[in-house]
Formats: sequence, C-alpha cells, structure tokens
Amino acid sequence: MISSFPPFLPDSPKILILGTMPGAMSLLKQEYYAHPQNSFWKIMFTLFSGLPVPSDFETKKKLILDNHIALWDVLESCERKGSLDSQIRNAVENKIPDLIKHNPSIRAIFFNGQESHKIFVRKFGNEIDLPRIVLPSTSPAHTMKFDKKLEAWSQIEEFL
Repeated sequence: MISSFPPFLPDSPKILILGTMPGAMSLLKQEYYAHPQNSFWKIMFTLFSGLPVPSDFETKKKLILDNHIALWDVLESCERKGSLDSQIRNAVENKIPDLIKHNPSIRAIFFNGQESHKIFVRKFGNEIDLPRIVLPSTSPAHTMKFDKKLEAWSQIEEFL
C-alpha cells in the first residue's frame, strides 16, 4: 500500500489542483511531481515566474503557495506497481469535500489528467459545486508537446 502526501494549502487558496497519486519517483523523494520529465513544475514556473525550474523543492512549493494554489491528490492510498494510474488497485480517496468545506475561498478544481477526474466523479459525484476543469496530464507518459500542455494549463490563471 502506498500513501499520498498531505495537501499543500496556502492561506486563502483560490484553486485546487488534484492529481491521482504520487508516482514512484515522487514517493521516493517525498516531493510532488519529482520525476524530471514531468512537466508540472516547468508549467508552473513558466506561468508564474518566467524563471527556470529550480532544483530546490522548497522554492517550488513556495511558488505554488504564493499563487494561492492548493495541491493534493484524489487518492489517499492505494496499491500500485510502478507509476501508471492504470495499475491502481484498492484505492481509498482523500477527504476532498472536507478540504473544500474548510477552504471556502477555493473557486475551481483542476484535474491533472483524466484519471484523477474519473475517480473524483465516481466517489464524489456532484457533491462539490465548483467548476471542474480537466487538464492534460503533466506525466511524461502523456505524450503531448509542452506548448500544448502549457496552453491548456494557462486556464488556471482565470481563477486566480
């Protein structure tokens, strides 16, 4: 059984980005989106600072928190071989409705890929009345040119 990380939760978060479950490299390093070919941090730094992605995880985390972005995963725990969402078994969801309830400043939920959205809908249905936007996965397994991913992910700026 593997477990996700606690949420990154700034004061007065405006958006919530939900992944599915940290990948093997992220779990090993205990850092969100730690795989060097995952485009999450490159997208965030391109959108919010224009600077190259630093190697220091605390600087990455600060960028997210300074921009009022909450970051978490749909799953609290599961069994999975490797990093692919398709290998997830015996999943237990995080208490996302509680997080939303305690953070009424959240205006929208963004999903890092289709699978996190599918799990969310299956578990919570229409329990949470916020805009939901499914974005292309930042995983290196999701082959899409960076510029296309960046264009799609730029939608988050509308809610900040």
